[in-house]
Amino acid sequence: MLTVVLAGLDAFNPCAFFVLLFLLSLMTHLRSRGRMALVGGVFVLCSGLVYFGFMAAWLNLFLIVGYLPLVTTGAGLVAVLIGAVSVKDFVWFKEGFSLSIPDQAKPGLYDRTRALVNAASLPAMLVGTVTLALAANAYELLCTAGFPLLFTRILTLAELSAPAYYAYLALYNAVYVLPLLAIVTAFVVTLGARRLTESEGRTLKLLSGLMMLSLGLVLLLAPEALNSPLTALALIAAALGATVLFGWLIAHAGRSAAGRDRGITH
Repeated sequence: MLTVVLAGLDAFNPCAFFVLLFLLSLMTHLRSRGRMALVGGVFVLCSGLVYFGFMAAWLNLFLIVGYLPLVTTGAGLVAVLIGAVSVKDFVWFKEGFSLSIPDQAKPGLYDRTRALVNAASLPAMLVGTVTLALAANAYELLCTAGFPLLFTRILTLAELSAPAYYAYLALYNAVYVLPLLAIVTAFVVTLGARRLTESEGRTLKLLSGLMMLSLGLVLLLAPEALNSPLTALALIAAALGATVLFGWLIAHAGRSAAGRDRGITH
């Protein structure tokens, strides 16, 4: 249950959505569902494989260092820090330090995407897709690096066999790519163009940040509690509830400010 919950939260990655939605939006001009499905599927497959490799590296590092409490404490502190930065991005978007795709990196991603769409042949398009996926994932890891770190540390504390460790990683990554596959499917069926709005990206940041903060605190204060399925349910319920509450408060504050501005104008 904890694997599915963490992977599900990690899957709603603003950086991954941003790149995939931009790619598919450009591909709608080709009016080819077959090519869109193939390119989108290859992009998602490469993203999943890269993420699996990244998590396997964390797993093996934690297996080497063993069960030292200091390592668990360090992982918890990193998670709390990353979670706090994500919550900050919701309140003060693009101000100060941020775990997002840097603005200076976006033109390069745009150029790779346009070159991919304009490729003269299908093999060239597939090569371009793999290249774009590798480049995009390097930045996507910045957005949610805390979840793989947290999950792999929790996994190594469970003292499982090697096949079981990798089976859990496979399950995690299978859940991770589901929203990306859903986006590809929706575009193939509708041939529609869609981009992630700033408001949606900020909300995703808030949800993942709150979940990471709470997980980091549990890892610091009571790591044994993570063995209970109820802990996973309680954390996701608290994160969802707080996200809805914060979103309502921000929207209410915005409407109040707009009302005051109209009153001043009149």
